[in-house]
Amino acid sequence: MKLYKNITFGLLALTLGGVVASCSDFLDEKLTTQQTTDFFDTPEGIDQLAVGIYNNLRFHFFKENAYTTTNYGTDEFTVGGDGSNKVWNNYDGSFQSQIVAANSNTTMAESLWDAMYIGINNANLLLSKITPDSYTGTNKKTYMGEAYFLRGFNYLKLVSQYGGVPLKLESSFVPVREFTRATAEATVEQAIGDLKNAYDLLPATVSMVGKISRDAAAHFLAKAYLFRASEINDGWNSTTKESDLKEALKLAKEVISRHQLAPNFSDLWHYTEPDGASEKLDEIILSAQFSSDKSSRSAGTNRCHLFFLSVYNNLPQMKRDLAGGREYQRLRTTYYMYNIYDMINDSRFWKSFKTKYAVNNPKAGSGYEVGDLGVMYVVNRPGDTRFDGVQLSGKVIDEKTGKAIPTTFVTYPKDRNGRDDVALYDDVSRFVALNKYIDGSRETVSDMGGNRDGILARLGETYLIAAEVLIRQGEYGDALHYINELRKRAAYKNGEDRSAYCDGGASYNENALGWQIDGINSYYTGNSYYESNDIDKTTLPTDLEITDIHSLPAEDEAVISKLKYSSDYDRMMCLLLNERSRELCGEFYRWEDLSRTKTLVARTKAFNSDAAPNIDEHHCLRPIPQTYLDAIQKDGHALTSEEKKQQQNPGY
Repeated sequence: MKLYKNITFGLLALTLGGVVASCSDFLDEKLTTQQTTDFFDTPEGIDQLAVGIYNNLRFHFFKENAYTTTNYGTDEFTVGGDGSNKVWNNYDGSFQSQIVAANSNTTMAESLWDAMYIGINNANLLLSKITPDSYTGTNKKTYMGEAYFLRGFNYLKLVSQYGGVPLKLESSFVPVREFTRATAEATVEQAIGDLKNAYDLLPATVSMVGKISRDAAAHFLAKAYLFRASEINDGWNSTTKESDLKEALKLAKEVISRHQLAPNFSDLWHYTEPDGASEKLDEIILSAQFSSDKSSRSAGTNRCHLFFLSVYNNLPQMKRDLAGGREYQRLRTTYYMYNIYDMINDSRFWKSFKTKYAVNNPKAGSGYEVGDLGVMYVVNRPGDTRFDGVQLSGKVIDEKTGKAIPTTFVTYPKDRNGRDDVALYDDVSRFVALNKYIDGSRETVSDMGGNRDGILARLGETYLIAAEVLIRQGEYGDALHYINELRKRAAYKNGEDRSAYCDGGASYNENALGWQIDGINSYYTGNSYYESNDIDKTTLPTDLEITDIHSLPAEDEAVISKLKYSSDYDRMMCLLLNERSRELCGEFYRWEDLSRTKTLVARTKAFNSDAAPNIDEHHCLRPIPQTYLDAIQKDGHALTSEEKKQQQNPGY
């Protein structure tokens, strides 16, 4: 089934407006710029508008705001070799309502705010066109459900970042300047109401990948209830907390009953081609759709493949290629992430991070060939005395070929003495890279636009929503059931090849789009599991199930001890947040999870040395953008400095 869409610009309401269309698996591009807004009074216009609102979902993967507003300034990642957006991580004095751009890549304070209100205005427009009895199309309920979902989704994002925000519930075609912030309570109530409407209206099943379903509404409605019940709202949520947790658990269980986890964690990241098997897994509840169709590039591409990669192109016998990706080195993985896994038994680390690269640029006479092991990252533990330096050149032998590996990096050389409070490898450009977005199906090495879909909701998180609700209800044993279901999948199985590895660079090998294969290929189908763990290959794996809340895994007990937790509740919430790291690392949830649970300051101070000196409690909310404060009016006049201060979050 192919749907055509209209792209229309210029519907502005302060910074709230615009209609921008989407292109995905189920969408074909048809650019029409001559239409007026009267076109949306026709059945065809409404059909195209309903398709067009999906483009708002792409925003979360299209630009650098994807990570600046979600992963920076947390325990999982800090600033890599490129500091274009370091202000979002470091929380220094320049992190204010108006951010001074370091360069054209800097995320401005208003970027997320503006994009969410554009989506809200588009949803309002669609609702205004299909509510009257004059529209009787067969898709009316679905269109209404999609519009309510998008509006609720965007308000949930806004309240999670800013607290209370202006509620805009009607579409605008001309600038509107009289606005004031609603309370956080009213904003989250609006998000819940919209998502409930979406749940009631949307179909239980959808025929096309990427379409919003009832399960997507249920997943985000559960998140909205959980958000309202979280610590950041404890000043006003006492009357709703019990019922919210009950509803969130019911919804999470409903979604879990209707979907299956991918059999292997690596199935989620083994991208071989656009619209391939990895993008159609039953575990995926909702994804933002991207396309390899060049004509759709104006509607946005997935650029997340750029941000998590460390530099490999200037190492011996190496050069940049499609399979390895273009290294923007924005996010440097912290020691917290390397130490939070059971490295021997939890496969999620080895399936989430890239630790080996193949030689792709052998020098004449060097003895190396394309495909030899060229770069290896050893992720070992303190006390390992096998390695006498951080970077070893030609000192480690590849067991497979008998050749010295040109470059080996070691997390804990014998002289490091367990230090984990400085840059990994003492070099901001060298770190083990997250692999969840690597895209070898791009046309050229320099191509910033990626083709992979962006996952917005998957069942792995739904399990953790259920677990968190049960922890908050004091049902710790039941919570462990949902955590253990993920840990069962994560555990290596008897007979599983623990050295096997895959990532989205595989799409280069598959020649997914028929691009010219030039033979320059750093993709390596192995990891450094055995080199890092130094165990015999006959060692049997053990399961990861947790049976006693008073005796948690060693890696969890280490975090609990560092953060000085003692109560059963605090210990279990710490386990839950650790498990979210292991399962969801880099999937654009972390800042909001730590903010809403009021653990952002403690965890960031403990594990992010760049942010630790500056972060404090007021950073659990973002600054209200100066562009908004300067644009709005009161009684026909621009706000005074005092009136702007009243609308700003404390501390900014």
